[in-house]
Amino acid sequence: MARTPQALTPLSFHILLALTDQPRHGYGIIKEMTERTGGRVNPSTGSLYLALQRMEQEGLIEDSPERPDPEGDARRRYYRITEAGRQAAATESFRLAELIGVAVEKKLLAESALEKLLAGAGPPVGGGGDGS
Repeated sequence: MARTPQALTPLSFHILLALTDQPRHGYGIIKEMTERTGGRVNPSTGSLYLALQRMEQEGLIEDSPERPDPEGDARRRYYRITEAGRQAAATESFRLAELIGVAVEKKLLAESALEKLLAGAGPPVGGGGDGS
């Protein structure tokens, strides 16, 4: 019987997103997450490295021989997303998109608010399904 993919934790999903465009070291992953989310996601180094260790064991990420910053500290360990990690991130993206569709259908999120989110305007504050 085929195994149904499990939903990723938010931290794992953010890590995979950070590694999608290039290999990064731990601090680079945190920095990318923090910048991309406007500071809303800023994991501790302890939780990040526990997640990285688990994700590596699951085959979602791996050591990267590539060094985007060849002048950087040679002791830094760089990670890259694997094909399994890319597939898991795509599956999670689809799962979340389906949930957003339900939220719009049930008027928890107005289509106009969804359009603003997709345009990078940030999360709506207050209001209901009317887009306010």
